[in-house]
Amino acid sequence: MPLARRTFLTALTSLAGTTGAAVACSGSGSTADGAPTPDSPAIKAARRLLPGHWKQLAFTTSGPADTFRISAGHGRITITGPTPAVQLTGLRHYLKHSAHANITWAGSQLNLPDRLPGVDKPVTRSANAPHRFVLNDTNDGYTGAYHDWSYWEREIDVLALHGYNEVLVYVGADALYHRVFQEFGYSDKEMREWIPAPAHQPWWLLQNMSAFPHPVSRQLLAERAALGRRITDRLRELGMTPVLPGYFGTVPPGFAAKNPGAKTVPQGDWVGFTRPDWLDPRTEHFNRVAATFYRVQDELFGASTMYKMDLLHEGGKPGDVPVPAAAKAVERALQTAHPGAIWVILGWQSNPPKAIVDAVDKSMMLVVDGLSDRFTKVTDRESDWNDTPYTFGSIWNFGGHTTLGANTPDWAALHEKWRTKEGSTMRGISLMPEAADNNPAAFELFSELAWRTGDLDLTTWFSDWSVSRYGAADPHAAAAWDILRRTAYGTTRADEWSEGADGLFGARPALSAKSAAAWSPKAMRYAPADFEPALAELLAVRRDLRGSSAYRRDLLDVARQALSNRSRVLLPRIKQAYDDRDTTRFDRLTRTWLGLMDLLDKLMATDSRHLLGRWVADARAWGADAAERNHLAYDQLSLLTVWGTRAGADAGLRDYANREWAGLVGGLYRLRWETYFKELRSALTEDRPPKAIDWFAIEDAWIRDHRKPGRLATRPTGSTYKVAVQVRERLTGTR
Repeated sequence: MPLARRTFLTALTSLAGTTGAAVACSGSGSTADGAPTPDSPAIKAARRLLPGHWKQLAFTTSGPADTFRISAGHGRITITGPTPAVQLTGLRHYLKHSAHANITWAGSQLNLPDRLPGVDKPVTRSANAPHRFVLNDTNDGYTGAYHDWSYWEREIDVLALHGYNEVLVYVGADALYHRVFQEFGYSDKEMREWIPAPAHQPWWLLQNMSAFPHPVSRQLLAERAALGRRITDRLRELGMTPVLPGYFGTVPPGFAAKNPGAKTVPQGDWVGFTRPDWLDPRTEHFNRVAATFYRVQDELFGASTMYKMDLLHEGGKPGDVPVPAAAKAVERALQTAHPGAIWVILGWQSNPPKAIVDAVDKSMMLVVDGLSDRFTKVTDRESDWNDTPYTFGSIWNFGGHTTLGANTPDWAALHEKWRTKEGSTMRGISLMPEAADNNPAAFELFSELAWRTGDLDLTTWFSDWSVSRYGAADPHAAAAWDILRRTAYGTTRADEWSEGADGLFGARPALSAKSAAAWSPKAMRYAPADFEPALAELLAVRRDLRGSSAYRRDLLDVARQALSNRSRVLLPRIKQAYDDRDTTRFDRLTRTWLGLMDLLDKLMATDSRHLLGRWVADARAWGADAAERNHLAYDQLSLLTVWGTRAGADAGLRDYANREWAGLVGGLYRLRWETYFKELRSALTEDRPPKAIDWFAIEDAWIRDHRKPGRLATRPTGSTYKVAVQVRERLTGTR
């Protein structure tokens, strides 16, 4: 166990009895003479983010809610705000607009002068709404279930910089359920067998599945509880709200047998998995479980004022339980434990139905809308949810796909219009890509919606972004981002999608493949030929602006996307050659296909955050012994590939989380396509139909082999710039 986690785990015992009330943000980030106060939460964050310049910053805690003020004097930049998080939001505004610097969750640029530039006059900005919610229920799976504190500390700092004040926290919920149901007749062993491994836990918390792929250990539960407590404490320290899972009725198998008189409702299946039963919320048994749940949760993680619950999510069955009565009972249990707390619920598919929102106190509910920029039929959320407060939300990423892009024209056209219309119940924004740490331009643009008013000119915004992203104005950078604005970031919900099309290199092989994931766009949402010139423009950015991780990340993303897009051009040509029985052309095109995959893998191997080996190593680091390390690596790898069981994979979950990472593209994906092309070629030679291939068997065997140590690279190799040049040259030669 890493020392930092072990040390904190030891300290958890003393924390377990605390209430976890929000840390008061009193006092100042500077002394009377203007010198920085080293123990101020904002100063601590600034020291982590700007180690060479933090002493030139001062933070003062005062002023109206959600408002920051930036001024200069006495050789320092002073930022005033009511909480450390708001102060950090002011810091990001200063870095972007005055210092031309950039910090995101996917690359940063901090080419700052020794002395920070001043500001001509004080700058004041206020949030236009109280709720700035971030992270999807699936985040702890698709972004990475095995991140440690060093990751979360940085992530929280970046979220605070970007103005978020409500963060979904699921880490440690496994330990919570483990303790709760031991008070209702279950053994330690039964609970550990029911709770899924961390990468699959989000769907268990959504009541979709359980018990996969291996039982969890007591040591793992304790470590995750410790990390969850550390995350929630840091959020409170910064004046942010941890949004915790609430209790809405999920129970382990056999609850009624262990608790006579309890009424449970079977929930059927979800894409090849058996769903956990639902405990009737109208009953006294539910009241007792809910009271225990919130008591233990407070002991482990402290109390909050916001709790996430998605009643009857994605096909949940109420049976003979009236939905309004169930909603009232769930709300009553929450309010009994935490008077005044807000029930946060996802706006997704047909949820929440009016039967739920009309049954509860609407002032105590917040719908975080996942479809604001997805469907054209979404025009009047006040009517859809009968004036329940809601947030304008986006899910631009599904499954952690590496696809670049977002429906930014919809954000510009709809957010301000919906916010300011008469009778609007919009109360903020909700950023909910299924995986975080991607699409940094979209991340920054969407975050700023909550801190601006008036029309949003995307041409100007992307031009300004190119300056702060790389540190100075450059005509090639501006041209590159204008191309991206018109292509990957120029899509709209007119086609009823909110994410870009994934690449076909990651699809289970078929000449008719239209997408890698079953629930992804079946065609490009912009012209690939219009996108490719962005790569040449980025390569031409002047040398002194190429040194940041921001530049390298953008170059990697654009080169990768250009290669990925070519798969959709090439596959129909391969199909035509096969259909024409033109073996010479088939051989040439399939060699080109595999060559592009090799180049893509080489490109992604230049960046540490795009290594499958790092993903596996993160999981293995949490294991107490060799067996557990292999189990956790399987948990992590299976999510990206087969997802779960053979039945689930065949039902459509396979490759839902496909991504173009080194080790995955050059490993499993290449193995599949090479196997497929060899079989097609043999079929042509032998004048017979191609034989069926058991893809799940190939995939599962590959996972089980590559979960072991030493099978995958964990360190980057090569130069992103040099390989991107090779990508441009290869694409130019294979049109």
